[in-house]
Amino acid sequence: MPFNDNHIEPSSVATVRRLPIEFTGSGSEYFRIWIVNLLLLLVTLGLYWPWAKVRRQRYFWGNTLVDGDPLGFHGDPKQMFKGWALVGVLFVLYNWASSFSAVASLVAFVALAALWPALWRSSMAFRMGNTSWRGLRFRFVGSLRDAYLAHLPPFLVVLPMVLLTFAIPEDQEQAPPEWVMASFGGAFVLLVLTLPWLLWRMKAYQHRHYALGPLQTDFRATVGSFYLLAIKPFLLFAGVMALIALYIVASFGSADALGGLLGEMMWVLPVLVVGFWVLMFLGIGPWITTRLQNLVWTKTGNGQMRFISQLRFRDMLWLSVKNGLLIGITLGLYWPFAKVAMARLRLEAVHVRTVTDMQALLAAEHDRPAEAAGDAAGDFFGLDVGL
Repeated sequence: MPFNDNHIEPSSVATVRRLPIEFTGSGSEYFRIWIVNLLLLLVTLGLYWPWAKVRRQRYFWGNTLVDGDPLGFHGDPKQMFKGWALVGVLFVLYNWASSFSAVASLVAFVALAALWPALWRSSMAFRMGNTSWRGLRFRFVGSLRDAYLAHLPPFLVVLPMVLLTFAIPEDQEQAPPEWVMASFGGAFVLLVLTLPWLLWRMKAYQHRHYALGPLQTDFRATVGSFYLLAIKPFLLFAGVMALIALYIVASFGSADALGGLLGEMMWVLPVLVVGFWVLMFLGIGPWITTRLQNLVWTKTGNGQMRFISQLRFRDMLWLSVKNGLLIGITLGLYWPFAKVAMARLRLEAVHVRTVTDMQALLAAEHDRPAEAAGDAAGDFFGLDVGL
């Protein structure tokens, strides 16, 4: 159900209120947290990660103000450590099984894929259940069944590519059969063509199940809007690939020219690859980030409230270029400042519009019997795998 109006007293005249989102963090403050976290991670060989994540989340949440009041993060690092340990054990077992045989590797892949939707849902529930605003915990109310339904299409699309890898000869000098390469190419094309649909399914599952008190969000974006968003990046990617193909065809005039072509490509291809990734970083990446944020969050809401995202591409492009250059010049030390600047830009581009008296709603919810720290906070493993 997209919206539950229990405990809400609508006013006789609906007045639209704008709840701004502000970010008050600074790069210098976060740098101190980041450098301490980094040193402790090195000393503990990574075991400090859950504690580092809690410190980071509390800083960013505490400096994110919605209508003047900060968010709160209440995750327990000891509980999160159990979740991280579980995920680590699963991946170790997968790598261990993969070392035996192709069949064992396939079985391990299927087993891990079967568990992943449950882990992903647990991560979402834990994160939302340990986030609060004005003393009230958020919730993630997506069901386990819907999590598996959201992940089933990506699994079915990727599975043929995984199966085809087992048909490739182990002898590297032996060329794979033509049918294998043709099938692999077809499976890759299928993945590319269905990617917007797969992304839409994942976002729809997430954004239909956020809840605060009696309010639950809905997601109004269509599959078509995701395909429209993907057209420009796809055409640019196809254009770059076409230019590379034309260069190869133009250079390959005869069999005798093959050796010269390969020698020339030794330096040309790296230049093309670097140029492509620079283009991705400077243009496609910021463009997709901007359009996707605006699409996803502006289509998230319900009959009483909705989010509005107005992130501008030129601002995103300039900040991405600036951050990239300064991170490179400082050998990575500018990273905390870049993280804070990006958080400020993206968060302050969003605001909430509501016709509900949020103060009255929150007061009514506080009068209800409290849940045991939310659905996710009671999760034994405390899974938060960063999704």
